[in-house]
Amino acid sequence: MHGAPRHTAPTHLGRVEVVRAVTADGVDVVVHDLGGRGPVLLFAHAAGFHGRVWAPLAEHLTDRFRCVAFDARGHGESGTPVTPAFCWHQLALDVLAVVDALGLERPYGAGHSSGGTALLLAEQDRPGTFAGLYCFEPVIVPAEPPLGRDPDNWLATAARRRRSTFASCEEAYEHYAGRPSLARLDPAALHAYVTYGFDRLPGGSVQLKCQPEHEARIYEMATAHDCFSRLGDVRCPVMLACGGASEACLPGPVRETASRLPRPSTEKLPGLGHLGPLEDPAMVAASIARYVGTAPPAEAPSD
Repeated sequence: MHGAPRHTAPTHLGRVEVVRAVTADGVDVVVHDLGGRGPVLLFAHAAGFHGRVWAPLAEHLTDRFRCVAFDARGHGESGTPVTPAFCWHQLALDVLAVVDALGLERPYGAGHSSGGTALLLAEQDRPGTFAGLYCFEPVIVPAEPPLGRDPDNWLATAARRRRSTFASCEEAYEHYAGRPSLARLDPAALHAYVTYGFDRLPGGSVQLKCQPEHEARIYEMATAHDCFSRLGDVRCPVMLACGGASEACLPGPVRETASRLPRPSTEKLPGLGHLGPLEDPAMVAASIARYVGTAPPAEAPSD
């Protein structure tokens, strides 16, 4: 994008403490403590990104929450399973591994896209894990039974064509800033994505940490999970947020999803697309703060 700010390492992140967790199926998951005090707010990122893209949003919330993010399997600094099927229930294993490794007792969760779905699946698999969930456009297909794997998913096809190497992080930043899908991102979020989303190669070039093939497999499995049919198992309050300019979150499916949740709320944020938390971190942070501040107490586990 002509006139886009040049890439420099983001300064807003400061020193981020890194913790490691191991999932039930043996995957090493890296956790980033983004700072703050108060109740824990656990962030789950969308497919293709990594945990530290939440930092520009988290900096608006550290006065009231301890903000923690993690890299899902195959993303960022986290490991990849020996057989990378990327079933979305495996993404839920990442969530539960972080909760257990940090000894969290009923934290709040905020998830974006597949990250929102992973939080819901984790709560379904272990009811009572969360005190409340904020899910920005979680991927939940209203179908029962699930439709199954979709090898022709257009997002998977696009991911496989994704350019994975650049001469430098600066070149990667300029490339993404000019792409229609990412041009609307807040510069700080795009800086974080590039800075922590690439490995440095010999000779100075950089390569995506999330391999395009792995991202593609996640998209293929988006219609194979059973989150929709088990929404009644979600004990905690849930906010379903969406962007007012998003083409990925239609009113009908949102209503169907909300109707199956025992304790739902919904909110539409004006002007935002599907990448809303990265487009306007301050707006989404304010939405999270409003919701968590007014969410009714979660029901205590009965077992």
